[in-house]
Amino acid sequence: QVQLVESGGGLVQPGGSLTLSCAASGSIFTLYVMGWYRQAPGKQRELVATISSKGSTNYADSVKGRFTISRDNAKNTVHLQMNSLKPEDTAVYYCNTRAIGTINWGQGTQVTVSS
Repeated sequence: QVQLVESGGGLVQPGGSLTLSCAASGSIFTLYVMGWYRQAPGKQRELVATISSKGSTNYADSVKGRFTISRDNAKNTVHLQMNSLKPEDTAVYYCNTRAIGTINWGQGTQVTVSS
């Protein structure tokens, strides 16, 4: 019953910033460890960052120091602040739980980093 809707993607120049948002419906959202994933053309979907229900975070080495994941449990939202963007960050970004299969994937939001 929980649905995920990602937004905030777009075209940005290298070195620029972008903030992604994920809105979730469902009464059990606050119980989940949430993550941001991304998938570039021809590549496997990869985990970018996670955040627990209490706010503990983890990041992939490729984005550490540049990206910040956050959540607002009261609003059922998860965010990804992306700074110092690089062309290799170009991908479709998705949010979901770490327990894959619990919630259906949303449509994702496209992030394109290009000059």
